[in-house]
Amino acid sequence: MSEFGGSEKPKWRSTTILTVRRGDKVAIGGDGQVTYGNTIMKGDTRKIRTMMGGEIVVGFAGSTADAFTLLDRFENKMKDYPANVIRAATELARDWRTDRMLRRLEAMMVVINSQHSLLITGQGDVVQPADAIIGIGSGGPYATAAARALLRNSKLSAPEIVKESLKIASEIDIYTNDNIIVEELPCAK
Repeated sequence: MSEFGGSEKPKWRSTTILTVRRGDKVAIGGDGQVTYGNTIMKGDTRKIRTMMGGEIVVGFAGSTADAFTLLDRFENKMKDYPANVIRAATELARDWRTDRMLRRLEAMMVVINSQHSLLITGQGDVVQPADAIIGIGSGGPYATAAARALLRNSKLSAPEIVKESLKIASEIDIYTNDNIIVEELPCAK
């Protein structure tokens, strides 16, 4: 029996990831909760990773094992296209959508560097939002709404907006906690 009374298996749910650009900084953050069905399995998982000598930061939501597979693939694509994060992301998204094994992976990724904030999905999407705010995972919509409000109505820095928005999401979404990690990079001028 699932938590909803059906016979489906409980789902692994994990995380909220958010990125915001403001001024000369871009920040990405995530909470640490991993949930199985209606049970918190872990509260301090790190779902933000740096790569390429700290020039790129990736956040992931969904199945952790699937996300690590995608992180490895993305890092290899970055080695193939070291100066072109958009091309590496596009190549990963293409492989993810067309490869029989990769198609089964259940995760989403947010990739940031000094110039770009990208959402990469298994449907072959590489999205760069106009407002440079991306929220994924179970609390993504709540964190995105909070970030937009704070960006419009405060003078907080990008890292402060990410942290406050994730705290707000943790107060609403039961699959998000307040064990928050934030990484930041300088924006390209």
